[in-house]
Amino acid sequence: MRGVPAARPAPAHAPRAALRVVRRRDPVVGMTGLALGLALDLGTARTRLLLSAPGRHSTAISERPSACGDPGARRWPVRHGMVADMPGCAQLVRGALRDAVTEQHPPLERVMLGVPVAASRLDRRAAYAAVSSAAGCRVTMVEEPLAAAVGCGVDIADPRPRLLLDAGAGIAEAVVIRDGEIADAGAVQVAMGDPAEGTGCSRYARERVAAMVADLIARIPAALRATARQQGLLITGGGARDPELARRLCAELRITVSPAADPANATVRGLACLLSTVENTRKDLHDDHQ
Repeated sequence: MRGVPAARPAPAHAPRAALRVVRRRDPVVGMTGLALGLALDLGTARTRLLLSAPGRHSTAISERPSACGDPGARRWPVRHGMVADMPGCAQLVRGALRDAVTEQHPPLERVMLGVPVAASRLDRRAAYAAVSSAAGCRVTMVEEPLAAAVGCGVDIADPRPRLLLDAGAGIAEAVVIRDGEIADAGAVQVAMGDPAEGTGCSRYARERVAAMVADLIARIPAALRATARQQGLLITGGGARDPELARRLCAELRITVSPAADPANATVRGLACLLSTVENTRKDLHDDHQ
């Protein structure tokens, strides 16, 4: 298992965090002249997509296991939230696009892709390479907890610190969000599971997550810590549906813990919301995939 740093400083501005933008010559082409955007959440266990076209508001999320290959030799190219198998991930994305994008759709112009806060530069390059080769269009990366906050309706531009825990199937990340960016973060690579899919969260995983969140809260500057605690902790990801996790966090941290209303889909919905933001600030984007 690759090591994950206890915390990672946030980039200068969240909407531009870890952006990878590229235009290719072989877009997925539809029948009309409009442009199509795609929000893509590549999870360890599940992959979720949400299409967005100008003048349309789509709420239909496509979901499938994050697996590729024949039933007898299935591969899981995303491990602990990171792309570990680039060809396999590209195959996964191509299959998902075949199911979601039809000839009646406009051309696919941009993919808004979620990546873990803990992803290294190499992890991000692997995700970029796999998705851009499969989609054949521009790819923009946004850190998943920030997207999840947007998907839950959190005002990420608020100067008051907001705590969020994104508990996925292979990685749990806790972040402090304020002034439109991730101010601080922590991560542990543990299997959180999802009760809705028949997989639970182990006591060991809950212990590690609780310790990680407690450490993150302790690092918040003293002048802001009380405000962050008053705001409470919002949980997204499939692990948010584990009631024992919320109870343990509430008891150990002594703060209000609130699972999101639709926790598993928070990230992909937030990515879809951010698609229009990226289009409105296109002049600020840069291709830093070298």
